[in-house]
Amino acid sequence: MPAYCKLVRDEIPQIIESSGRKCVYEVLDDQRYAAELYRKMNEELSEFAAAEGMPQAVEELADLLEVVRALADLRGIRMEEAERVREKKAAERGGFAKRIFLVEAENDF
Repeated sequence: MPAYCKLVRDEIPQIIESSGRKCVYEVLDDQRYAAELYRKMNEELSEFAAAEGMPQAVEELADLLEVVRALADLRGIRMEEAERVREKKAAERGGFAKRIFLVEAENDF
């Protein structure tokens, strides 16, 4: 059997087994789960950055959002609360739509 050694979506073992194949998996404790989620986030971010074309980019962004939601849940953060804070920060400081790249500034901002 090929070794994967990576965090996968919840239904993957069932999907593998329902196709007549075998798999070995384990359920992670909180510490290892957090570490694997961060690793998965980096993987999904790389895949999103490399995505060519809209359908693939949307798929990869959806995967990245799923990992972000899992991390939020693990840390006890409600996505609605994160969205509220995001909106507040955007209203106060703006977003990134203007593509501003700050080169220098006196003092901290």
